[in-house]
Amino acid sequence: MLDIIGALTGLVVFLPFFLLIIPAYMVGEAKGPILFKQKRVGKNGEIFFIYKFRSMVVNAEEVLKKNKQLYAKYVKNNYKLEQSEDPRITKVGRFLRKTSLDELPQLINVLKGEMSLVGPRPVVLDELKEYGARTSDFLSVSPGLTGYWQVSGRSDIGYPERVDIELYYVYHQSLKLDIIILLKSVLFVVLRKGAY
Repeated sequence: MLDIIGALTGLVVFLPFFLLIIPAYMVGEAKGPILFKQKRVGKNGEIFFIYKFRSMVVNAEEVLKKNKQLYAKYVKNNYKLEQSEDPRITKVGRFLRKTSLDELPQLINVLKGEMSLVGPRPVVLDELKEYGARTSDFLSVSPGLTGYWQVSGRSDIGYPERVDIELYYVYHQSLKLDIIILLKSVLFVVLRKGAY
């Protein structure tokens, strides 16, 4: 119930942002599809497509893999690069990421029942290996739009520390903890803390 009410409220409240962001995809380097979708692993290992406002060039994967040295660094660095050195991110994308507005379309994932407002961050299939023997524990709950990892440092905390943080939520989940995480998430977005 909290997920449905929260997602519907979020979509209504942030509708003006949707209407302001969409025209940016009609011109310049950001021109192309508005939404980016990627396969992620959900509860009980079910695969679903996560939605985001596209923050990268259309052929982002090809652009990154062309530079073998940079791609190796990307894999070694927990599947991320500093924005200043990432050739895939558009100017519009940098703004969306700094403000976390790129995440708004995931409210649709919440309404579809693929995600919750709060939970572990949904990962790509390759990342599951980081959870080792505790993979089934990690997959026992629905992934979240925000979660304990995001309010504990987000992009500043990589593997293997991230595993312990995500599983802390799995082992201690409660309505009280969810509300605390939601309130902290709002504060972090306002302060632009930990956004990538």
